[in-house]
Amino acid sequence: MNRRAWLLFLLVSFLWGIPYFLIKVAIEDLSPIVVVAGRIAIGALVLIPVAAARGSLAKLRGHTGPVLALSAVHILVPFTLITYGETHISSSLTGLLIAIEPAVIALLMARTEPLNRGRVLGLLVGFAGVAVLVGVDVSGDRWGLLGAAMVLLAALSYAVATILVQRRLSDVPAEALTGATTTISAVILIPFALLALPSEPVGLPAWGALAVLGVFCTAVALLAFYQLIGLAGANRAGLVTYLNPVVAVLLGVLLLDEHLAPSTVAAFALIAAGCWLSTRPSPAPTAPTTPAPVSQPAKVVAGLPSTPGTASDG
Repeated sequence: MNRRAWLLFLLVSFLWGIPYFLIKVAIEDLSPIVVVAGRIAIGALVLIPVAAARGSLAKLRGHTGPVLALSAVHILVPFTLITYGETHISSSLTGLLIAIEPAVIALLMARTEPLNRGRVLGLLVGFAGVAVLVGVDVSGDRWGLLGAAMVLLAALSYAVATILVQRRLSDVPAEALTGATTTISAVILIPFALLALPSEPVGLPAWGALAVLGVFCTAVALLAFYQLIGLAGANRAGLVTYLNPVVAVLLGVLLLDEHLAPSTVAAFALIAAGCWLSTRPSPAPTAPTTPAPVSQPAKVVAGLPSTPGTASDG
């Protein structure tokens, strides 16, 4: 990846590492549906003027189907699943479970990027890490299992969205694409959010968390991520989930007093190792070596060596 791709990678890794903490803060005073609809609506209000100013909204023509699909799999479904999932599990665990996304992308792209032994091993190791993580952290807690299942479905949805952007929407400018998907999602969710508005006063931390979620973790992060897909491809762009959990865990442990057990760290290590193995590029096939032509026996001339360039004896 070039320098710009690396900068986008680091930016998205940070901006998508902090939402889990912010969601936990926001849902203290706001219902999950209000948080989801609010952050998406704020994102749309930021993105649509940017796209209009750049004159890129016209590039959406002819892409209605893929844009609607992307609105569902990259905004509507995962944002809702993650927010409701965090009502049952910690922000740290949420970030760690999302880390399985690169392995899911590798599995979904197996038809175009065949799985070799290393990638298959990576998938097995990564999913074993998820099994350990879920088994240790939420075993016996049916609501915790439900929350974990929601987050894993969100990771699957993110993986589908990443591939969809690369295959069907790579020619659409990022600001037009993000503006359209957030607007569509907001229009769908706002009526439900209006029915769940809080009746009690909402604290400043919740409103602040919602504002940051909308402007930075939605608008800015989506713009950066779609540009990253265009520069680095779906597999590499999905690797932002290597760093997301680190940010999520640090914020959860330091600011929310969430517990981090050694077994959780070990499980994440398995997930990270599995994702790394499953997304490694396949080794390039070695070209068959053409045997050198067998030369005809050289004629021996008196006083000269039989092989050119070889000194004569004595």
